[in-house]
Amino acid sequence: MCNSSSITQFLLLPFTDTRELQLLHFWLFLGIYLAALLGNGLIITTIACDQHLHTPMYFFLLNLALLDLGSISTTVPKSMANSLWDTRAISYSGCAAQLFFFFFCATAEYSLLTIMSYDRYVAICKPLHYGTLLGSKACVHMAAAAWATGFLYALLHTANTFSLPLCKGNALDQFFCEIPQILKLSCSQSYSREAGLLVVSVCLGFGCFVFIVVSYVQILRAVLRIPSEQGRHKAFATCLPHLAVVSLFVSTGMFAHLKPPSISSPSLDLVVSVLYSVVPPAVNPLIYSMRNQELKDANKMSHAWTL
Repeated sequence: MCNSSSITQFLLLPFTDTRELQLLHFWLFLGIYLAALLGNGLIITTIACDQHLHTPMYFFLLNLALLDLGSISTTVPKSMANSLWDTRAISYSGCAAQLFFFFFCATAEYSLLTIMSYDRYVAICKPLHYGTLLGSKACVHMAAAAWATGFLYALLHTANTFSLPLCKGNALDQFFCEIPQILKLSCSQSYSREAGLLVVSVCLGFGCFVFIVVSYVQILRAVLRIPSEQGRHKAFATCLPHLAVVSLFVSTGMFAHLKPPSISSPSLDLVVSVLYSVVPPAVNPLIYSMRNQELKDANKMSHAWTL
């Protein structure tokens, strides 16, 4: 038995013990990471440099890209380094930092996706009030609220989780530091406070999910009332990328944490954790770029200027 005061490092779950497969994992994650850096970096620079994209929708998209960069940079580089150097270790402080930043990015991103659904609702259902309800000051306040919510929640959960006495070793069944895995190492009955915080977080998350669903029900009803087919297509085109990103974010996260124990296994848990922690930040730029003509045009213009 060991307690938290004697733990100086945690052992992360490796993807494989075979050296060749470890190197394959390193190169695969390197490719995904570089794709995420390139995709999100292009979105950030394109929106920042193009005056035509200085609108509420693209302002929120820029914030989303920043959070995606933060999220994938929290988990993937350490996993790559461990595979490259054939180790499982992460320091106690490194684990706390990883948990904080991942929880911060995930919470802020979910808050931002909720705000973006409100942006689409106002744009389609109340277009005459769009400039009033989503002025530059209001957008900055909403984005700041999303970032602040992520920071406060991450600080609260990280401080509470790492204040628990740990007496079940230091091996985590995950390739990065995550609250449920650390709670498994805590002494019996000592994690009720953190479990209570997680329940409150789930309730608030469900409230955001209901808000998103209600927003899109209203959007769908408004779009179906548009007389022209071209108008309906344009309205759907502005909403589909956001809807796809929300669906990917929510479905992978829910499956990872709510799947029945009967189908749970270390290998399946590892695959699912990659789906919700690594895939969305890499795929989100592709989703937005494929369905957004304005972003495509802005990228072409910036490319033309460089030639």
